[in-house]
Amino acid sequence: MAGPSELTQAAPRRFALWLMGPTSSGKTTLAELLLRRLRSAGVAAMHYDGDEVRDFFGDSLGFQPADRLRVVSTLTHLANKSLAAGLNVVVSALSANEDARAHIASAIDNLVIVYVKCPISVCAARDPKGLYKMADNGEIDTLIGRNSQYKPPAVADLVVDTDALSPTEAVEAVIGHLIESGWISAAEQSP
Repeated sequence: MAGPSELTQAAPRRFALWLMGPTSSGKTTLAELLLRRLRSAGVAAMHYDGDEVRDFFGDSLGFQPADRLRVVSTLTHLANKSLAAGLNVVVSALSANEDARAHIASAIDNLVIVYVKCPISVCAARDPKGLYKMADNGEIDTLIGRNSQYKPPAVADLVVDTDALSPTEAVEAVIGHLIESGWISAAEQSP
């Protein structure tokens, strides 16, 4: 396993790593840990989170398909601007609808899709915002994973199961994939 100071950016290629999965599957936690790991190794990276974008728009943004696509469109725009500036990007967002996934795939170059797999029952048990409970009580009817099915993406470069892996193990799996795919490399060890 490569340590934090043993990673380097591979060539001038930059990546946009998109973590998608159901609510409370661990996307944001993984993104923050991954960002910390990359930065500690000197790999320049930004993190954009779907909830942060939604909070920025405030009450003007609901949970209808068009609203969800607006969040994804904003995230793809931010990712592309960061890539153009020479930064790697980590995005954590639900990205449940096929139109959103198609938009992501067509709008971002150097895209790495990571499906953050987790059973809905485990997500509901974690539920730091109480959204699953609110859906169960009929207070909200737009929670994908409870009010409608969260369908795994048909195409993903990597699947990490956060029910089976600890956050650290999941980040190691992502780092391993980035090394194997040539986006970053483990630095040569001195003799």
